[in-house]
Amino acid sequence: MKKLFLPFSLFASAAFAGTPPNVGDKAPAFTAATDTGRVKLSDYAGQKHVVLYFYPKDFTPGCTAESCDFRDNIAGLGKLDAVVFGVSYDSVESHKKFVEHHKLTFGLIADMDHKVSEAYGVAKENVCSRATFIIGKDGKIAWRNLAVKPKEAVAEVRAALEQLKK
Repeated sequence: MKKLFLPFSLFASAAFAGTPPNVGDKAPAFTAATDTGRVKLSDYAGQKHVVLYFYPKDFTPGCTAESCDFRDNIAGLGKLDAVVFGVSYDSVESHKKFVEHHKLTFGLIADMDHKVSEAYGVAKENVCSRATFIIGKDGKIAWRNLAVKPKEAVAEVRAALEQLKK
């Protein structure tokens, strides 16, 4: 009988694989460090929609394009009662440099322990998956995209927020 050997990294990757919450599910609560302090999801309950966009890494081409697109459209998203937070495994220090270099005008969550990414089912071993969730004012997942294309992300978020406003 042949023994099956699987490298440890396969088990480690499987440990990170969670199920993303579906539209209508209660959004996983979190408190996390950002480039400007701490953010707590419950602080926005009943007041704002929360856009959480998960991205792999500061200063990479796709992540920079997506983040700068959010920056360029933040006023319009704000008019749709939304706040935006980017989430990656990068440190607070890396986020501060990324924010300063690209003049970003919203918070970046330093998910170094992967807890936020795990809660939203997008954690991987070295980087989180690119995904976006809109959490409604009621604390439930109002919209999600698990296959984000960086150059289309903001337009899709805006369209979803406009639908929520109706």
